[in-house]
Amino acid sequence: MILVINAIPDASHLAALAERIAMLEWRDGRETAGSVAREVKRNEQAAMDSAPGRALQEELTRIVDDNTVVRAAAQPRRFSPLIVSRTGVDGKYGAHVDNALMGQGARRLRTDLSFTLFLTPPGEYDGGELVVHTAGMTQEVKGEAGYLVLYPSGSIHEVKPVTRGTRIVCVGWIESLVADPGQREMLFDLENLRTALRGQLPSQSAELLTLDKTIANLLRMWAHP
Repeated sequence: MILVINAIPDASHLAALAERIAMLEWRDGRETAGSVAREVKRNEQAAMDSAPGRALQEELTRIVDDNTVVRAAAQPRRFSPLIVSRTGVDGKYGAHVDNALMGQGARRLRTDLSFTLFLTPPGEYDGGELVVHTAGMTQEVKGEAGYLVLYPSGSIHEVKPVTRGTRIVCVGWIESLVADPGQREMLFDLENLRTALRGQLPSQSAELLTLDKTIANLLRMWAHP
């Protein structure tokens, strides 16, 4: 399941984030890539270990975590530290698969879902499309600023070369309470159904109460806090 979500609809908020990102220090993106991905990664990453970087990371994590569609689709247990990446002309990130496990010690997590939050308007650069390859389908996305793409971490994906301008995005990974992608999709479908029915039925209707019970009991069966 690949979703495109409007995570930051406020243009003034995006402009404020861009000003803060412009003040950060940048490093070679290969420093955080795995041994295979390092060979195909050509971008820069913001240093998030400064006070401004940590504050930005906390805000971006909160934006993603508070999004109702992300929560319904991903069932987040925890997030990886986020990365803000910058890709200029001739930069790219060739086809690769994300590491199944990231972090060390208590911060180690299983990567169930990946996301890319676009922070640069698509008219400001050429190329730089996110391409996600799944069974029987390839999806290419060049999102509007503020839009987030959520996709399976186990998929092969890539970022096409940038041929004009600069592409800035935030990327991160989610460990889900529900490891099985098929189960997550069923819960997402049921949550969407519940949202639709709430606009049509009384909150105490037998149909909604039964749906509430079903979603809660499926979470009891499948979730691993």
